[in-house]
Amino acid sequence: MSSPEFTADEMMTVGAARSLRDGTACFVGIGLPSTAANLARRTHAPNLVLIYESGTLGAKPGRLPLSIGDGVLADTADSVISVPETFNYWLQPGRIDTGFLGGAQVDRFGNINTTVIGGDYANPKVRLPGAGGAPEIAASCREVLIVMRMNPRSFVEKLDFITSVGYGTGKGDREALGLRGRGPVKVITDLGVLEPHPDTCELTLTQLSPGATVEQAREAVGWPLKAVDEPAVQQTPTETELAVLRELKATIAGGAK
Repeated sequence: MSSPEFTADEMMTVGAARSLRDGTACFVGIGLPSTAANLARRTHAPNLVLIYESGTLGAKPGRLPLSIGDGVLADTADSVISVPETFNYWLQPGRIDTGFLGGAQVDRFGNINTTVIGGDYANPKVRLPGAGGAPEIAASCREVLIVMRMNPRSFVEKLDFITSVGYGTGKGDREALGLRGRGPVKVITDLGVLEPHPDTCELTLTQLSPGATVEQAREAVGWPLKAVDEPAVQQTPTETELAVLRELKATIAGGAK
Protein backbone atom coordinates (compact mmCIF):
# COMPACT_ATOMS: atom_id res chain seq x y z
CA MET A 1 0.00 0.00 0.00
CA SER A 2 1.41 3.41 -0.95
CA SER A 3 1.77 6.12 1.67
CA PRO A 4 -0.92 8.85 1.65
CA GLU A 5 0.04 12.18 0.13
CA PHE A 6 0.67 15.02 2.58
CA THR A 7 2.00 18.55 2.67
CA ALA A 8 5.04 19.86 4.54
CA ASP A 9 2.70 21.70 6.91
CA GLU A 10 0.83 18.48 7.65
CA MET A 11 4.08 16.65 8.36
CA MET A 12 5.10 19.45 10.72
CA THR A 13 1.79 19.36 12.59
CA VAL A 14 1.80 15.58 12.86
CA GLY A 15 5.41 15.62 14.05
CA ALA A 16 4.53 18.18 16.69
CA ALA A 17 1.52 16.15 17.84
CA ARG A 18 3.64 13.02 18.17
CA SER A 19 5.94 14.89 20.56
CA LEU A 20 3.14 15.10 23.15
CA ARG A 21 2.85 12.22 25.61
CA ASP A 22 -0.41 10.73 26.79
CA GLY A 23 -1.41 11.57 30.35
CA THR A 24 0.64 14.76 30.57
CA ALA A 25 -0.53 18.36 31.00
CA CYS A 26 0.11 20.75 28.12
CA PHE A 27 -0.16 24.55 28.17
CA VAL A 28 -1.36 25.27 24.64
CA GLY A 29 -0.81 28.33 22.48
CA ILE A 30 -3.32 29.25 19.77
CA GLY A 31 -2.46 28.49 16.13
CA LEU A 32 -0.18 25.63 15.14
CA PRO A 33 0.38 24.49 18.76
CA SER A 34 -3.38 24.21 19.33
CA THR A 35 -3.86 22.24 16.11
CA ALA A 36 -1.09 19.81 17.04
CA ALA A 37 -2.27 19.41 20.63
CA ASN A 38 -5.84 18.68 19.58
CA LEU A 39 -4.58 16.23 16.97
CA ALA A 40 -2.56 14.42 19.65
CA ARG A 41 -5.58 14.19 21.97
CA ARG A 42 -7.69 12.70 19.17
CA THR A 43 -5.08 10.11 18.17
CA HIS A 44 -2.34 8.65 20.37
CA ALA A 45 -2.82 10.78 23.52
CA PRO A 46 -6.52 10.69 24.55
CA ASN A 47 -5.61 11.54 28.16
CA LEU A 48 -3.59 14.62 27.26
CA VAL A 49 -4.75 17.49 29.48
CA LEU A 50 -5.08 20.71 27.47
CA ILE A 51 -4.68 23.95 29.42
CA TYR A 52 -5.32 27.30 27.78
CA GLU A 53 -4.27 30.70 29.10
CA SER A 54 -7.86 31.78 29.70
CA GLY A 55 -8.09 29.35 32.63
CA THR A 56 -9.67 26.30 30.99
CA LEU A 57 -8.23 23.10 32.45
CA GLY A 58 -8.79 19.85 30.57
CA ALA A 59 -10.49 21.44 27.55
CA LYS A 60 -11.81 18.97 24.96
CA PRO A 61 -12.93 21.19 22.08
CA GLY A 62 -14.88 19.56 19.28
CA ARG A 63 -13.31 22.02 16.85
CA LEU A 64 -10.21 24.17 16.81
CA PRO A 65 -10.67 27.22 19.07
CA LEU A 66 -10.37 30.60 17.39
CA SER A 67 -8.70 32.17 20.43
CA ILE A 68 -8.01 31.47 24.10
CA GLY A 69 -11.37 33.13 24.81
CA ASP A 70 -13.36 30.86 22.49
CA GLY A 71 -16.41 29.57 24.37
CA VAL A 72 -15.82 26.01 23.16
CA LEU A 73 -12.89 25.78 25.58
CA ALA A 74 -14.95 26.68 28.65
CA ASP A 75 -17.88 24.55 27.50
CA THR A 76 -15.73 21.42 27.31
CA ALA A 77 -13.25 21.99 30.16
CA ASP A 78 -13.03 19.93 33.34
CA SER A 79 -12.70 23.19 35.23
CA VAL A 80 -12.56 26.92 34.54
CA ILE A 81 -10.40 28.97 36.90
CA SER A 82 -9.17 32.53 36.97
CA VAL A 83 -6.18 33.58 34.89
CA PRO A 84 -4.15 34.53 38.02
CA GLU A 85 -4.77 31.07 39.46
CA THR A 86 -3.71 29.47 36.18
CA PHE A 87 -0.37 31.22 36.36
CA ASN A 88 0.24 31.46 40.11
CA TYR A 89 -0.83 27.95 41.10
CA TRP A 90 -0.40 25.80 38.00
CA LEU A 91 2.24 27.34 35.75
CA GLN A 92 4.78 29.19 37.87
CA PRO A 93 5.32 26.39 40.45
CA GLY A 94 6.18 23.96 37.63
CA ARG A 95 3.02 21.84 37.70
CA ILE A 96 2.60 21.77 33.90
CA ASP A 97 4.60 19.24 31.93
CA THR A 98 4.78 20.81 28.48
CA GLY A 99 4.48 24.31 27.10
CA PHE A 100 3.61 24.46 23.41
CA LEU A 101 4.55 27.70 21.66
CA GLY A 102 4.90 29.31 18.26
CA GLY A 103 6.47 32.64 17.36
CA ALA A 104 7.40 35.16 14.70
CA GLN A 105 11.15 34.70 15.18
CA VAL A 106 13.38 32.18 16.91
CA ASP A 107 17.17 32.23 17.25
CA ARG A 108 19.82 29.53 17.56
CA PHE A 109 19.28 29.21 21.31
CA GLY A 110 15.49 28.85 21.17
CA ASN A 111 14.67 32.39 22.28
CA ILE A 112 11.36 33.61 20.80
CA ASN A 113 10.09 36.96 19.54
CA THR A 114 6.36 37.67 19.39
CA THR A 115 6.58 41.41 20.07
CA VAL A 116 8.00 43.59 17.27
CA ILE A 117 9.79 43.27 13.92
CA GLY A 118 12.18 45.94 12.69
CA GLY A 119 12.89 49.41 14.08
CA ASP A 120 12.72 49.61 17.85
CA TYR A 121 10.06 48.83 20.43
CA ALA A 122 8.47 52.29 20.24
CA ASN A 123 8.57 52.52 16.44
CA PRO A 124 8.66 49.02 14.94
CA LYS A 125 8.11 48.07 11.33
CA VAL A 126 5.54 45.51 12.50
CA ARG A 127 3.96 45.25 15.93
CA LEU A 128 3.04 41.67 16.76
CA PRO A 129 0.42 40.36 19.25
CA GLY A 130 2.91 40.56 22.10
CA ALA A 131 3.96 38.35 24.97
CA GLY A 132 0.72 37.15 26.51
CA GLY A 133 1.60 34.22 28.73
CA ALA A 134 4.47 32.98 26.54
CA PRO A 135 7.36 34.26 28.74
CA GLU A 136 5.93 32.46 31.77
CA ILE A 137 5.26 29.31 29.75
CA ALA A 138 8.83 29.33 28.43
CA ALA A 139 10.20 29.94 31.91
CA SER A 140 8.19 27.54 34.05
CA CYS A 141 6.88 24.52 32.13
CA ARG A 142 8.94 21.41 32.69
CA GLU A 143 9.77 21.41 28.99
CA VAL A 144 8.85 23.49 25.96
CA LEU A 145 8.02 22.54 22.38
CA ILE A 146 8.14 25.15 19.61
CA VAL A 147 6.42 24.69 16.25
CA MET A 148 7.23 27.10 13.41
CA ARG A 149 7.62 27.10 9.64
CA MET A 150 11.30 27.32 8.76
CA ASN A 151 12.44 30.31 6.69
CA PRO A 152 15.18 32.97 6.98
CA ARG A 153 12.74 35.65 8.18
CA SER A 154 11.69 33.52 11.16
CA PHE A 155 14.90 31.62 12.01
CA VAL A 156 17.22 34.56 12.55
CA GLU A 157 20.75 35.22 13.78
CA LYS A 158 19.51 37.96 16.13
CA LEU A 159 15.98 38.55 17.38
CA ASP A 160 14.46 42.00 17.00
CA PHE A 161 13.05 41.53 20.53
CA ILE A 162 13.40 38.74 23.08
CA THR A 163 9.89 37.97 24.27
CA SER A 164 10.43 34.49 25.72
CA VAL A 165 13.77 33.10 26.85
CA GLY A 166 14.93 29.75 25.56
CA TYR A 167 18.58 29.24 26.48
CA GLY A 168 19.62 32.90 26.41
CA THR A 169 23.15 33.00 24.99
CA GLY A 170 23.91 29.35 25.72
CA LYS A 171 24.22 26.70 28.35
CA GLY A 172 23.86 27.92 31.93
CA ASP A 173 21.84 31.06 31.19
CA ARG A 174 18.51 29.56 32.30
CA GLU A 175 19.98 28.54 35.62
CA ALA A 176 21.61 31.95 36.07
CA LEU A 177 18.24 33.60 35.46
CA GLY A 178 16.50 31.31 37.94
CA LEU A 179 14.12 29.83 35.37
CA ARG A 180 12.39 26.74 36.68
CA GLY A 181 11.74 24.77 33.48
CA ARG A 182 14.12 22.81 31.30
CA GLY A 183 13.54 25.03 28.27
CA PRO A 184 12.84 24.16 24.62
CA VAL A 185 13.54 20.49 23.91
CA LYS A 186 12.40 20.53 20.27
CA VAL A 187 11.69 23.02 17.52
CA ILE A 188 9.43 21.23 15.03
CA THR A 189 9.38 22.72 11.52
CA ASP A 190 8.16 21.92 8.03
CA LEU A 191 11.70 20.80 7.07
CA GLY A 192 12.68 18.85 10.16
CA VAL A 193 13.31 18.94 13.88
CA LEU A 194 15.92 20.96 15.79
CA GLU A 195 17.06 20.00 19.29
CA PRO A 196 19.47 21.73 21.70
CA HIS A 197 23.00 20.35 21.69
CA PRO A 198 23.73 18.88 25.14
CA ASP A 199 26.99 20.82 25.51
CA THR A 200 26.06 24.23 24.07
CA CYS A 201 22.22 24.31 23.91
CA GLU A 202 22.54 25.55 20.31
CA LEU A 203 19.71 24.24 18.14
CA THR A 204 20.93 21.37 15.98
CA LEU A 205 19.16 19.58 13.13
CA THR A 206 18.45 16.03 14.29
CA GLN A 207 15.57 14.93 12.03
CA LEU A 208 14.47 15.69 8.50
CA SER A 209 10.99 15.74 7.07
CA PRO A 210 10.51 13.19 4.27
CA GLY A 211 11.99 14.61 1.06
CA ALA A 212 13.83 17.47 2.81
CA THR A 213 17.61 17.81 2.85
CA VAL A 214 20.17 19.25 5.25
CA GLU A 215 21.06 21.85 2.61
CA GLN A 216 17.44 23.01 2.38
CA ALA A 217 17.27 23.42 6.14
CA ARG A 218 20.52 25.38 6.23
CA GLU A 219 19.27 27.71 3.50
CA ALA A 220 16.14 28.40 5.56
CA VAL A 221 18.06 29.51 8.67
CA GLY A 222 19.83 32.79 9.34
CA TRP A 223 22.80 31.28 11.17
CA PRO A 224 25.26 28.47 10.28
CA LEU A 225 22.99 25.59 11.22
CA LYS A 226 24.72 22.52 12.63
CA ALA A 227 23.37 19.02 12.04
CA VAL A 228 24.05 15.57 13.40
CA ASP A 229 26.03 13.31 11.07
CA GLU A 230 23.01 11.37 9.83
CA PRO A 231 19.69 13.06 10.65
CA ALA A 232 16.84 10.60 11.02
CA VAL A 233 13.92 10.88 8.61
CA GLN A 234 10.54 11.35 10.27
CA GLN A 235 7.91 8.68 9.80
CA THR A 236 5.33 9.84 7.28
CA PRO A 237 1.84 10.66 8.59
CA THR A 238 -0.58 7.76 8.80
CA GLU A 239 -3.95 7.78 7.09
CA THR A 240 -5.61 8.20 10.49
CA GLU A 241 -3.42 11.15 11.48
CA LEU A 242 -4.10 12.91 8.19
CA ALA A 243 -7.84 12.25 8.32
CA VAL A 244 -8.15 13.61 11.87
CA LEU A 245 -5.94 16.62 11.09
CA ARG A 246 -7.90 17.52 7.97
CA GLU A 247 -11.18 17.17 9.81
CA LEU A 248 -9.92 19.52 12.52
CA LYS A 249 -8.75 22.11 10.00
CA ALA A 250 -12.03 21.87 8.12
CA THR A 251 -13.85 23.13 11.22
CA ILE A 252 -11.99 26.43 10.81
CA ALA A 253 -12.22 26.56 7.00
CA GLY A 254 -15.95 25.92 7.18
CA GLY A 255 -16.50 28.41 9.97
CA ALA A 256 -16.94 27.79 13.69
CA LYS A 257 -20.39 26.67 14.66
